[in-house]
Amino acid sequence: MEENFEGEELDNIVILNDEEGNEVKFEFLDLVELEDEEYVVLLPVTEEGEEEEGEVVILKVEDTDDEEADEESYVSIEDEEILNKVFEIFKEKFKDDFDFVD
Repeated sequence: MEENFEGEELDNIVILNDEEGNEVKFEFLDLVELEDEEYVVLLPVTEEGEEEEGEVVILKVEDTDDEEADEESYVSIEDEEILNKVFEIFKEKFKDDFDFVD
């Protein structure tokens, strides 16, 4: 299955645009499925290419309406309960790889 992200993809780096149109780099950590929806877990990357200590970003994957363009878009999640469920699944999968701080 081929994944197309808006922008470049280098070593799991995903480039998205924020509300002001600025490019923001994230490291793609995981794709979590919950209730027939898919969510990406991303880690912000600093300008120096270093991983930032801190919070991951969880976005919902939405297919675009255009069937010809095999692109996905990511939308922010307003529902705190869904965010927490996705994060719990992610934490369980990666409990040996990351130190999680509540």
